[in-house]
Amino acid sequence: MKNYPRSDRVSSKIREEISKVIMREVKDPRVKNITITAVKMNNDLRQARVYYCLGGDEHQRQDAAIGLKKAAGFIKREMASRLDLRYMPDIRFHFDESFDEGSRIDQIFKQIKQTEDQSFDETI
Repeated sequence: MKNYPRSDRVSSKIREEISKVIMREVKDPRVKNITITAVKMNNDLRQARVYYCLGGDEHQRQDAAIGLKKAAGFIKREMASRLDLRYMPDIRFHFDESFDEGSRIDQIFKQIKQTEDQSFDETI
């Protein structure tokens, strides 16, 4: 059996529970459409960096960030009651740009393919 650090196990559980709290408990409409993508814990389990993604424009992302910042205290209290931890970690939300980056790379590949297809058609 592969052994992995406690911080990984705790971050997995926090990710799951934060997703549930945001979906079911948080009433702020600015945060309803976000998806929690990852949680990274430091080794002493005192800080959790929660990464999220959201489809939409920059204005919606800013609204979601404000909503998450305002809901952070509520989320932390809910998490403390759900998890059996000695200390509830400080929660910081960060926008996960990896999905946007992946989408941008996908667009580049599509443009390359279109260019190659046009070049092939012109040579025939």
